[in-house]
Amino acid sequence: MDQPLILVVAGDPSGDLHGSRLARELRAGGARVAAVGGPLLRREADEFLEDLASHAITGFWEPVAKAGFLLGLGLRLKSWLSSRRPAAVVCVDYYGFNRRVLGLARDARGTAYYCISPQVWASRAGRIRTLSRLVRRMLVIFPFEEKLYREAGVPCSFVGHPLLDLIPEPAARPPLAPPFTIGLLPGSRSSEVSRHLPVFLEVLRRLQSDHPGTRALLFASPHLPDSAYAAATGRAELVREEGYARRAGLDLALCSSGTATLENALLGVPMVVVYKMSWPTYLVARALIQVEHIAMANLLAGRRLVPELIQHEATPGGVCAAAKALLEDPGRYERLRGDLLSLRRALGEPGAARRAAKEILAA
Repeated sequence: MDQPLILVVAGDPSGDLHGSRLARELRAGGARVAAVGGPLLRREADEFLEDLASHAITGFWEPVAKAGFLLGLGLRLKSWLSSRRPAAVVCVDYYGFNRRVLGLARDARGTAYYCISPQVWASRAGRIRTLSRLVRRMLVIFPFEEKLYREAGVPCSFVGHPLLDLIPEPAARPPLAPPFTIGLLPGSRSSEVSRHLPVFLEVLRRLQSDHPGTRALLFASPHLPDSAYAAATGRAELVREEGYARRAGLDLALCSSGTATLENALLGVPMVVVYKMSWPTYLVARALIQVEHIAMANLLAGRRLVPELIQHEATPGGVCAAAKALLEDPGRYERLRGDLLSLRRALGEPGAARRAAKEILAA
């Protein structure tokens, strides 16, 4: 029997990571994989069509500047789908572009799956109606998402969170004591780094003044060059690692909102979460967001476990005060660490990519 051809489409670094693991499982199950994504999907795919993830297109206004590229890629995919007729199209997160891919798949009479749902529970719940028309099944990574889609009549399976395969349960840590090791995670996109890193470096300077010997590890995105972090030269060690060994040893993380906040939670690393956007993007987001928290640790817990400082609150003084409140209160610090580690139980069992691939291949 001919191998089924499956198209996997991811548009950001996180989707590239999880899409690559899904592609590996699909190929292990006997499929051929074509992909749009980033360097990790390029490595796993039999046929790689475009590096979309490295363009780092995000926000409400940023895609306008890349409209020509996105339009051209859409036209290429339309032609490819028409000529190649894949057995399935799998969209991984990245709703803005993947919404168009789903429409193209429908026009080509293809079968579409969506792995890692857009955050319809946070904003724009009307997207559920759109997805119900375009996908055969949602493959979701948070248990509350399955209930949401099923209540809306959308076929859905909870496959577990893919980070459980990447982050083993951490070993016990000694009690917190200075000097501290601080992690700087300013984000995976150049715009995030330019907004967050100056704040983080000033917070670091203040912490080092109060706690001599404190050092910092700056975790770099695989999609950005060293030059993107030039402001930290001589002030923080630049770290590029595929795993989490060095991150697991942090005492505290100063972290941009995003996947890194859940990674830190699974590692049991207390954090201060920060997010700054362009003001037009922030004003639009503020009007749309329907949840109380932005950090996934807080969303899963249903309460504010870790501090969140957004936009005008994300000042060096505010971030430093939140960091010191944790570092200088060992009891509060240890309670937070325990609360973060307990979130692992809410995310299912390891094997998310394998279960997602099994759902797709079975059809």
